[in-house]
Amino acid sequence: MTELMLKYFRKKQKEVQAEKIYDTQCPFCSMQCKMQLIEQSIVSRKQYKTVGIDNPTTHGRVCVKGLNAYQHAFHKERLKFPMLKVNGEFVRITWEQALEQIKDQFTRIQDEDGLNALAVYGSASITNEEAYLLGKFARVALKTKYIDYNGRLCMSAAASAASQTFGMDRGLTNSLAEIPYTRCIILAGTNIAECQPTILPYFEKAKENGAFIIAIDPRETSTTKLADLHLKVKPGTDAALANGLLKVIIEENYTDERFIQERVNGFDEVKEYVRSIKLAEIEEITGVPINQIRKAAITFGKEETGMIFTARGVEQQTDGSAAVRNFLNLLLATGKLGKLHCGFGAITGQGNGQGAREHGQKADQLPGYRLIENEAHRTHIANVWGIHPEDLPGKGVSAYDMMEKINEGEITGMFLMCSNPVVSNPNAQFVKNALKKLKFLVAVDLFISETAKLADLILPASSYLEDAGTMTNVEGRVTLREASCPCPGEVKHDWQIIVEIARVMGKEKYFSFSSAEEIFNELRLASRGGIADYYGITYERLRKEGGILWPCPDPDHKGTMRLFETSFAHPDGKAVMTIVPNRSVVPKEEVCSEYPLYLTTGRVMSHYLTGVQTRRSPALAARNIESYMEIHPTTARKYQIVDQSLVKIESRRGSIMVRSKYTEEIRPDTIFVPFHWADSQNVNYLVGEELDPVCRMPGFKLSAVKVKPVNDVNI
Repeated sequence: MTELMLKYFRKKQKEVQAEKIYDTQCPFCSMQCKMQLIEQSIVSRKQYKTVGIDNPTTHGRVCVKGLNAYQHAFHKERLKFPMLKVNGEFVRITWEQALEQIKDQFTRIQDEDGLNALAVYGSASITNEEAYLLGKFARVALKTKYIDYNGRLCMSAAASAASQTFGMDRGLTNSLAEIPYTRCIILAGTNIAECQPTILPYFEKAKENGAFIIAIDPRETSTTKLADLHLKVKPGTDAALANGLLKVIIEENYTDERFIQERVNGFDEVKEYVRSIKLAEIEEITGVPINQIRKAAITFGKEETGMIFTARGVEQQTDGSAAVRNFLNLLLATGKLGKLHCGFGAITGQGNGQGAREHGQKADQLPGYRLIENEAHRTHIANVWGIHPEDLPGKGVSAYDMMEKINEGEITGMFLMCSNPVVSNPNAQFVKNALKKLKFLVAVDLFISETAKLADLILPASSYLEDAGTMTNVEGRVTLREASCPCPGEVKHDWQIIVEIARVMGKEKYFSFSSAEEIFNELRLASRGGIADYYGITYERLRKEGGILWPCPDPDHKGTMRLFETSFAHPDGKAVMTIVPNRSVVPKEEVCSEYPLYLTTGRVMSHYLTGVQTRRSPALAARNIESYMEIHPTTARKYQIVDQSLVKIESRRGSIMVRSKYTEEIRPDTIFVPFHWADSQNVNYLVGEELDPVCRMPGFKLSAVKVKPVNDVNI
């Protein structure tokens, strides 16, 4: 080898430094795919590669969002220091100054306006430890009843329906491993192929094994193309469609009489109601032909095993809770629960949509799925926290209801953690205007989001690469997210921020935690004996076993793979069927001559929630650089809309401007707009403020709108 070649190789050896490997899991959807980020330093630059790690849920699979998640974590716009708004501009301050500001402003607000003048708005993307701590922080450090979280806008309909029907709520009543072996699957309002791509192989395997798949969706999607039967339902009519299916199953004698007699209450009343309705009425309401309703019902009814999965298409309605309950009626009537290859799944949206609602962020809940208005539950939690039960505040209100309280002046200060309600809430312009009325708004975030722009103080949060803790995935499987990447700048973990604020508020003795694991060990005690019992789960076990499904009541318990094998969680051990009317209790918007089209919303594969993170990932942003409107070509021609042209969409609440996209895969009476963009492309400007009376879910999936080409609009 020549001297020149030796010099060259020595130079290259110096350039390529040792690899760094960071164990983590994806920060996005509820599959919570396990990953490793591999960092290589070459000269003055770094390059990264993400690889999947084998685990019980996704077996090493990772989708495009997970592969590119690191890009937002290392983005140049990442917040690294506390920022205080001074004369309309954000300036860097120290943590000591930030904490002093919070202490002074929160104390002033509660002195002037009362304890409940402060509100806490949480997130379903934070860890179980942080969700638990945030609920404790609101009720012990701030002594306010007002706490809720963005998961209210995602999982509340399915959660309330399952709780009312079964007596408890877990994402799946059994494990994902059973899906490939079931004989019939109903996918109601879920586009898993784009929203949770790494779950899709379970359904593809079921298809290979001969399962009959029924998809319910107003659009043709990558998911409906997997189906044997696609019911192209009119937006907002899922509850009525379920009644049609139930009517056929009951009248064709596909019910499981023994199961009903032994394990179900309310069947006779439901049977009497569905016999009184006509399939012709269901066809008229839903737009689904009678022959398709019959085929779907008979196929599901006659198979020995079957599963039903719902997601936002069914749930984000003003009758979302009732609609889900009607799909659960189908399972109960056919006896497809608590058995091998049978069950229900609510396809959770956010990464910790399950765990975040179990441990105290919801307005009416305490850790372990305990109820804040139940005296025994209050006593248990008060004992764990070392306070008197009477010192616990009562029940607050939902996330959107808190915005109305702000507008009315009842709430005058807010602590906002890792959420972007200006974009994610319905009636979004109202929400933006309400937040501007606050005396003091603190936002904890990775970036200056659309909501953080309105804050008086922003605190920098840690990313998924840096913040260790547990998450609970779509199955109800608790997983441990390892995170060894150092925090940039002066970034702190969410739990550290909560602990430090509690300290300056004089509540240090209740928040003396020095690690996420310490918090988890208190969470275990708080959840012990509750519906969501984590007591038997430890970090050590999670590292060894890769994840454990709750309830897990003691350290020797293996976790619960299948719920309801012998009884349901109601006191009498029985599930509850209920009558669900064809027409919603809360009147839904109807199309009319002025607003002739249905608007429905949803996700695209490359983006997540309000896009604050994914729009800062170049590889993801490049796939969808702007929002758009899917419209049927026949409908587009009727309104003189050219493909790929700018269009104004207007509802009774406001208007947005997006680009048109022709597709024959959508109903002619419906348009679709994704919800990952803000400002003039924020589709939630168009969505109304009406809420589900049971779970307070907004009706994101149905608004009446009109459309115009931009050249007809004064802009």
